[in-house]
Formats: sequence, structure tokens, C-alpha cells
Amino acid sequence: MRRQVLYSGSRRTPGAGREATPATDAPITDAARTPDPGPSSRFQRLRALGTRHAGLLRFLGGACCAMLIVAAYLWWQPRPHVFSQEDIDAAVLHTLETRSLPARAAKAAEIVRPSVVRVRGFGDPPPSKGKSQDKSKPPARESDQAAPDKRADKGKGDPKGLHEISLGSGVVIVDNGTILTNLHVVYGAQRVKVTFHDGSESEAELVSIHPENDLAVIKARKIPDDLPAATLGSAGRLRPGDEVVAVGFPFGMGPSVSSGVVSGLDREFRSPEGERLLTRLIQFDAAANPGSSGGPLVTMQGDVVGIVTAIMNPTDSRTFIGIGFAVTIAVAGRAVGIHPF
Repeated sequence: MRRQVLYSGSRRTPGAGREATPATDAPITDAARTPDPGPSSRFQRLRALGTRHAGLLRFLGGACCAMLIVAAYLWWQPRPHVFSQEDIDAAVLHTLETRSLPARAAKAAEIVRPSVVRVRGFGDPPPSKGKSQDKSKPPARESDQAAPDKRADKGKGDPKGLHEISLGSGVVIVDNGTILTNLHVVYGAQRVKVTFHDGSESEAELVSIHPENDLAVIKARKIPDDLPAATLGSAGRLRPGDEVVAVGFPFGMGPSVSSGVVSGLDREFRSPEGERLLTRLIQFDAAANPGSSGGPLVTMQGDVVGIVTAIMNPTDSRTFIGIGFAVTIAVAGRAVGIHPF
């Protein structure tokens, strides 16, 4: 059978078929194999990458903003001023000129004042002149004998039938009401009463006596709330010229404060009766008078370093002339058995 000839609908020119058909041996390059993406394709890829890592990009952006804010804040902060010695001297001078600073003695007294008490001894009235006295007992020091008509204030609850025969001071050394005072303040008293810083009163009982140091330990039966004990210090660091404060009840008035300096150390004093020699005493010139005995001698830091025990006066006036003596706390500590001080 004869084949039918097929014709295309387009006219062909001679050689057109060969030109349209690529050569079989022509090499195919990578550029020809992969088409160029163009700018729109790159943008789409970046957009897809941003969408995929949107959380990470937001975190990095926030961190960069925070760092910029912190850097700007630190940049605008004022630079610290370095003070020179002249600036410090000018500030101190300005303070001294414009403000009244509290006295050191006032601060020391304020520290110890809540621990200072007034001590009164009651007993039978002293015998009138012309009657014989019992020589078996040493009389209380005349400088601390009470004069009822000259007392600053009389207690409302004084024991009936008894008279005030002695007046002095004391200092709380244990917050349970244990008080250290002079022996001659309570010696011979049938009853002892103490008055605390808040005005409350209580009877006290005698715990121990130490005649060789003119010391006595008494304990109040009732104490106020939050009764503070004084801070006891050593006199070993004292030097002549150091400032000290004496706090007590001279003539029953007080608590009264007097200030002075340490005049000497390791002094000796013999009682007016000549029966007792006190040694290793602190000599001071802070004013002390009858009623000051048993009160604390205090440093500028508020530490009790001594117990005021005597004044020297060669006359019969029994007033302070500038020389007082105090038993050191070290001696008092060994006497009453409380360590360390």
C-alpha cells in the first residue's frame, strides 16, 4: 500500500529545519541549565527566611534596642564628682559654723543614765549628841550621811518608824536588778530602797559586802521593764588627761552629771576614820559631792571604768575641792565575782 504523505500547515524555507534543530555535539553550560532567579526571587527567599525565623529576629531586635537604651542612659548620666581634701575641709568647717554638735560628755552620760539609781538607807535615827555611840561598827561616811531637812525630794513610800540615814548612788551591772554601790552607802541600814531612772522605787536586799574595797552588791526586788545594765570597761587603757564623766545623786538631786579628766592612776586613799586604806584608785577632777558615792565613772564611749567612792577635803566643809577617787572596775569585778569587765 502506498503511504500517504503528510504535510504541515506551515511553509518551510530551505535550511530552516537544520537551523532550528540544535547541534547534537554543542555543550550545555550551567548558565543554560539553571535560569537566573532575578531580583524578585531573592526578595521572596529573604521574606521566606524572615517568616521562618520571625521569633529569633524579634528577640535580636529587642536586645539591640535594650542595649542602645542602656548605652544612652549611661552616656547621659553625670560623671561622679571626686572630692578633694579642700572640699572635705570646707564641708566640715561649714558644719561647725552652722550646727551645734552635742558634747561628748552629754552623749556619754546619756548612754549610762538609764542604769544609774539612787540608793537610800533607812534605820533608827542617829543618837543625839552626848550619847555614846557603838564603836563596834564603823559609822557611815559623814559625806554621805543624809540630812532629812535638806534632801532634794522625799520618797512617798519611806518605811514608817525609820529615818533616812544614808544617801548615795549605784549602777545596774546585771539586768536582773543587781546593783553595785559603795559599802558606806548601805552599811548599818535596816532597809534599803533604790529609785530607777523612770522614777519607780523598790526595796533592795544586800547580796554581798567587800569592806577592803568599800563595795557592796544589792539586788532590787522589783525592776522596771527593759532595765538596761551598764557596759563595764577596763581602766587599763586610761591615761592622765582622758575625759571622764561622773553620774550620780549629789545631795539627792539627779541624776546629775559632772565632767572632768583623769588626774592620776594607782592612787591610795585612807578613810576619814583612818580605819581603811583603799588602793589602786582612779583620781579624777569631775565634781563629786555627798550622794555621789557609788555612782559610775564613765569614759566618753559610755563605758563604766570606776565606782566613785571618796573625795579628798582637808577642811570640815565636806565639799568637793577638785580631787575625787573611784574604785576601778577591775578591782570591783574581782570583789563581786563578775568577770570579765
